[in-house]
Order: sequence, then C-alpha cells, then structure tokens
Amino acid sequence: MAEHRQLQQAALLDAARVLLAEGGREALSFGALAARAGLARSSVYEYFRSKSELVEALCTVDLPLWAAEIEAGMAACDAPAERIEAYVRGQVALATDPVHRALVAVAEYELDDAARARIRAAHTGLTTMVVRTLEELGHPGPAVAASLLQGVVEAAVRQIERAREAAEVPAIADAAVRFALDGLRSARSARSARSGRSGGAGTAPADAASGPGAG
Repeated sequence: MAEHRQLQQAALLDAARVLLAEGGREALSFGALAARAGLARSSVYEYFRSKSELVEALCTVDLPLWAAEIEAGMAACDAPAERIEAYVRGQVALATDPVHRALVAVAEYELDDAARARIRAAHTGLTTMVVRTLEELGHPGPAVAASLLQGVVEAAVRQIERAREAAEVPAIADAAVRFALDGLRSARSARSARSGRSGGAGTAPADAASGPGAG
C-alpha cells in the first residue's frame, strides 16, 4: 500500500508538471489534475489536502534537482570566475523552462513563509558553493556579494520573461554574466588598492600578494 501511494503521488506530480508546462500557474487546479491523472477529484485530496501542499511537494522534489544541476555545472569548472558564470547561466537557462517558470510563479501565490523557508533550506549546498567561490575570487564580503549576485540573476530572469523572441535570451545571459563578473572584478580591484595603500605603511595583510586576485 505504501508503495502504491508513492507511485500514485509521483504520477500526480507528473500530471501537475504537464499542466504547468501547458498552461502556466492558472492551469493547475485539482479538477484539471484529477482529469489529467484519470482520478476522481475527491481522490486527489487523499494525497494532497490543498493546492499549497501540492505546490510545496513539487518544489521539494524539483527545486533541489535544478539546484543540483547548477552545482554540477559549477563543479565542472576549474576557475572561480568560470564557476560564477556557470551559476548565472544555469539559472538563466532554467528561466526558459516552462515548468520551472510556472512552478516559481504558482509558489509565490500558494506558499506561506514557513513553506518557503523549508524549501530554501534545501538549497544550502548551492549557496555555500557560491560563497566559497566568491571567497576564492578574493571578494571582501562573499555573503553579501552572493545576495547581490542573485539579484543580478533575478533581474536577468525578469528580462527574459519580458522578451518577445527566444533569440533575445542569449544576449540577456551574456549581459548578466558580464555585469556579474565586472562587479566582482571591481570589488577585487578596490580591495587590492586598499591593500596597496596599507602596504605602503607597512601593514599589508598577508593575503594581499598571494590571494586569488594577485597577478
């Protein structure tokens, strides 16, 4: 019985993904879900008590998988700057996935703060990876920079949502990558300049000449 329930629940999540892909967040209803899965509407409530519970289940399953894809793309890069580029491009690519776009949109309407917090907790690996990469780049405030970097990504995603042609997406991705990397270089340059001034007074920090930004 437990295995049957798990299989049926997975089938309902698959049906929900199809609805989101075909019609966006407005298409996701228990009536449509029941019809897609070949069940009576009352049967859906045996697996999900509310639409919010359904959406949280989708997020709990799918968002960590998407995050893992981005982590894998970053891990495949040798240089820190390349990992930042993979992080930006990976998220921008997700913005073109109709299921991802619709799921994010419906989550904004259906999930409360507690549910969002539970989902964010599943992304700690990706956040940690970004902060660590920024530390390798020699950024003086990696945690703050990670939040700002995510802001760049989210702005790029909004631009993609407004794009009239799919051909615009690569240019938006390129612009986001340049903006992010240029900002990080500026922070490193400012840090180097401050370190240089301190060094003139004989108080240069030990990492000024040996950090990732050296040379």
